[in-house]
Amino acid sequence: MTGTTPPPPAPTPGDSRHTWRVTLDRILAPVRHAPFTLAFLAVLWIVGAVTGSLGDGPGRHRLDRVGVGVTSLAEGRWWTPVSSLLWCPGIGGYLGATVIVLLLVTPAERRLGVARTAGLLLAGQVLGTLLGVAAVELGSLAGEWWLDSLADDLAVSPSVGALAVGAVLSYRLTALWRRRTRLAIVAFALVMALYVGHLQGVLRLGGAVAGLAVGAALYHRTWPPRLRHSSHTEARVLVALVVAASAIGPMVAILYKEAYGPFNSFDNLYVSIRPSAREIADACAASASDCHYVHAIRDFYDSPATVMAVLIPVLLLVLAEGLRRGLRMAWGVAVVVHLAWIALFAYWLHDFLTHPKAWGAAAAEEAGYVQAFAEQTLLPVLVLVLLVVTRARFDLRLPRPAARKLTAVVGGALLLACAAYVGIGYAVRDQYDPEATPGLLLGGLASEFLPPAFLDAFTDSPVPAGGTALALYRYCGLFFWIVTLAALLVTFRRTRLHTDADAAVRARDLLVAHGGSTLSHLTTWDGNFYWFSGDGRAAVAYRVIATVALTTGEPFGAPDARADAVAGFARHCDQRGWTPCFYSVGAGVREAAERLGWRSVQVAEDTVVPLPDLAFTGKKWQDVRTALNKAKKEGITAEWWSYPDAPVALTDQVRSISEEWVADKGLPEMGFTLGGLAELDDPAVRCLLAVDADRTVHGITSWMPVYENGEPVGWTLDFMRRRASGFRGSMEFLIASAALGFQEEGARFISLSGAPLARKATEEPPAALQRLLDYGGKVLEPVYGFRSLLNFKAKFQPQYRPLYMAYPDPAALPAITRAIGKAYLPHVTPAQGVRLMRQFSS
Repeated sequence: MTGTTPPPPAPTPGDSRHTWRVTLDRILAPVRHAPFTLAFLAVLWIVGAVTGSLGDGPGRHRLDRVGVGVTSLAEGRWWTPVSSLLWCPGIGGYLGATVIVLLLVTPAERRLGVARTAGLLLAGQVLGTLLGVAAVELGSLAGEWWLDSLADDLAVSPSVGALAVGAVLSYRLTALWRRRTRLAIVAFALVMALYVGHLQGVLRLGGAVAGLAVGAALYHRTWPPRLRHSSHTEARVLVALVVAASAIGPMVAILYKEAYGPFNSFDNLYVSIRPSAREIADACAASASDCHYVHAIRDFYDSPATVMAVLIPVLLLVLAEGLRRGLRMAWGVAVVVHLAWIALFAYWLHDFLTHPKAWGAAAAEEAGYVQAFAEQTLLPVLVLVLLVVTRARFDLRLPRPAARKLTAVVGGALLLACAAYVGIGYAVRDQYDPEATPGLLLGGLASEFLPPAFLDAFTDSPVPAGGTALALYRYCGLFFWIVTLAALLVTFRRTRLHTDADAAVRARDLLVAHGGSTLSHLTTWDGNFYWFSGDGRAAVAYRVIATVALTTGEPFGAPDARADAVAGFARHCDQRGWTPCFYSVGAGVREAAERLGWRSVQVAEDTVVPLPDLAFTGKKWQDVRTALNKAKKEGITAEWWSYPDAPVALTDQVRSISEEWVADKGLPEMGFTLGGLAELDDPAVRCLLAVDADRTVHGITSWMPVYENGEPVGWTLDFMRRRASGFRGSMEFLIASAALGFQEEGARFISLSGAPLARKATEEPPAALQRLLDYGGKVLEPVYGFRSLLNFKAKFQPQYRPLYMAYPDPAALPAITRAIGKAYLPHVTPAQGVRLMRQFSS
């Protein structure tokens, strides 16, 4: 019996008018269903209020009874690891602990259960405090000055147990949030321990370590745990988070009155500090010039120019945004900044070792100074190593117009600031002590653009004493950096990045105007370079790997110019000593290549579904109808979104689903003709999401336009991801819903795209190379599932169109094979390569 259920309504556009409300509701929803978390926070605040501890924490007598530390345990107060859970060191501590508990304990209560979360909070508090206290005791016995200074301190805070709960929770999260949660927890604990340096920070670090160990013991089925691969995009995000954390640490430290962590020994270098009253008095007692100078510095901090004190951390935060976007320019500037930082500490260390008395160090203190220099240099060295190791991740370049505009803005701001400082300064030269000369003003220019701690550190400059001179001293550098940082941030966030940016704009215009094949939108992806015919009516997108010029699909542009483009591109390659290879092309390009004496082999099968007469009736559509009906019964709807405009509540879920898929494969996400998250960030691409009543995303598909005469006439499926625990028929539901929607819009067809190394069986006997490719597809089937994908697409009754690879010389096949492998897996690690080889050999 065949089904005749009426088709469901076409998918609707997502409502982007109140995306902030959707995001807020999703954030607050777990808190409303977290009774243990709310009860614990209520107890925490009530205990603090009843004992009068909300203002400045528990009094000295009570702290001796409930605070944990080396002395409390040494004196037999064994209960203090538990009692420290119910107090905080002051109102700031109560607010901070509340935020940490809400962020980490609330989701744990939902995923781990109330009883297990409560047990982990208590166990994490005990284990974390014991680990932290043990570290302090061992450091004190070893003579480490920082840990030794903590030996007599006591601490209270539930954040130790909360970080442990968060670390355990990370083992139950998807791959995306597992990495981010662990990085955030460890980075926060390290910043608080190494920059602020209080005992509480060391105990938090102990809690994070204890939580990771407990989580591994509870939830890891294999030991040692296998490292999960992160996608290209997520690796950029993680590197950016590390750079941002290195910038935030010094800024956090200045919020504390007594921050004395080992990374904060030279705190005024990262974040400049206002001179004290004692320093001002000593300078004025020395000479009138010194008095003018120190008052100029004091007035600098009393003016809006004081924001220059955090210049270096803010610069690193802006660069972190560029790194998140994958910009090579941001990577280069970040490397230069860290090299300069390392060189500065190396120079000062050399100066100290040469003239220790000039630094005011007694002979007995020299070792401590050297240790402080080494500790300060460690962080920039580690960040620099990370940047160098991940260099290949940051390969995107600014389009030339954007680069020229950025250069003009920054250069203009620099020129204007310099002209004002020197020109106006010379006009009011009598307002300086001593009177300014052009030479002194030029010499002081460098200091104008440095944080206050570096003023006059490298060059001599006249000391401002009058009003106009003081204004120049304060605001010339500030003006330059405000313009520069704003220009960098705007450029990083607004520019669409591409490795061949100017040609990409021209190629996209050509594609939209004249169209191409069903796969031609792939030519707009990053990584492509472009060849244009002499008359500009046709183009070929390609990438050069070793000496092979591998095309991304077939030529596009004016239909009557595409065949000639094959020979034109071949000549272009011949002039440069490259071997051309047309990849994933149709029968027309194959015939044009064979007229040149080339050979060809089928590498994939395009699957095209005509839309005008599409109806899901009959037995052959049973699976599709079942998915549509089941989705309706479970309250799942299909929503159209443009990924760049979608609310964070949805895009974060999409990223999480994708990262989970990548991690479970154990091999890197493939690229080239297979799109990932980065390719969704295109306004021309439409995303269809399966969303339930709770705004949970069950699956996503993305659709690329196929143009003809400036308008989309068809759509090609690219990105497909399904939540592992979600609605099982989500892909059938999404593709069927998309087909109905496009049919309603008047589109002629949809293409379900081609699956690499998979093809429909034919009666034509395969050649030797074809048999080798078929074998490769069979071997990779357990990992990437190309043949299963082709079989899945058969549910939609498509028309099959072979896709070929055309090449000029069989002797070049080994190089072409390597190029294709590198194109699909550009970021494969040695370990993943070994695993892939094992898959082949098995």
